[in-house]
Amino acid sequence: MSSYTQSEYPNNKTYLSSSVLVGKELEKQGWLLFKNIVDNQLVEKLKLDLDKANTIARHIQIKNDVAQNTDGTINHLLGLGDSFMEFLERMYLKEAITSYFGGNYILNIFGGVNNLKNHPSYLLNIHRDVRSFTGNLKLMLQMIVMLDDFTLENGATYFMNRGHYLADRPSEKLFYENSTRAVGKSGSIILFDANLWHAAGSNQTDEPRRALTLCFTKPFVKQQLDLPRYFGYDYVTSLSEEMKQILGYNALVPTNLEEWYQPPEKRFYKPGQG
Repeated sequence: MSSYTQSEYPNNKTYLSSSVLVGKELEKQGWLLFKNIVDNQLVEKLKLDLDKANTIARHIQIKNDVAQNTDGTINHLLGLGDSFMEFLERMYLKEAITSYFGGNYILNIFGGVNNLKNHPSYLLNIHRDVRSFTGNLKLMLQMIVMLDDFTLENGATYFMNRGHYLADRPSEKLFYENSTRAVGKSGSIILFDANLWHAAGSNQTDEPRRALTLCFTKPFVKQQLDLPRYFGYDYVTSLSEEMKQILGYNALVPTNLEEWYQPPEKRFYKPGQG
C-alpha cells in the first residue's frame, strides 16, 4: 500500500503528473491512502453536519423499519449540510480519479458512517461495494474521507491487498491474513477499487470514528439517488461546469421524443460521457 501527503500535491486541483502513477498503483494494489488532504476547518464542519444528518437518517430508518444493523450509516448527505457540497466543490483528487477512469466520471452516492462501540453494523462484515464483479472494467471507485483519526483501537478499515482481483468472497482466514489496516489522521483520504474486499474494524473506544463514504462511476452508470431530479433541473444554472459534470447533469436520460431529438448542445446526454 502506498501513501501520499499534501506536501507532494501543492494544491487540490492539480496533482502533478503523478496522477498517472497513482492510477497504476491503485490498479495494482486496489487501494491508496492520501495523507493530510482536507484542512481541519472543513473537517470540523463536516463532523458537525454528519452528526446532524445521522439524526435525520436514523429517524427515517426507524420509521421505515430498516433500523437493524444500519445505525451510524447515512447514505445520502447532499442537501443535509452545506459542508458536504463545499467538500465536493473542492474536487479533491480529481486528477487521480480522472486517470483511474480514463475520462469523465460522476458522483454515484455521497454517504457517511459513524463507527461506534457496541453498535452492530453490516460494515463490519467482509464485503465489496459493487454487487457484480467487474474485473478489469473500471466502472466504480470508492472514496473514504477520515473525519476522525483511524486507529487500530477505533476500528480502522481492513483492506485486502490485491483483493479486487477476487471474484468470490474470501474466507475470513484468507482475508485477514492478507489485509492491511488503513490507519491515518483526520483529513486523510482513501481511494479504492469497488471490487476490493474490505471490512470496518470494531471500535473498542468510547469515541466516535466518523468518515465520509463517496462513490464515483462512469457517467452511464445509474446514480443511487437521482441527483438532478433531487435538486431540480433549474439548479444547474447555479453550478460550475465541473459540478454539472460531477452531479450528473451532463448524463441525463430523456423522458420523451422532444427531449431526445435535439442538437448536440441541447441534448440531455452530453458528449464525452462514455
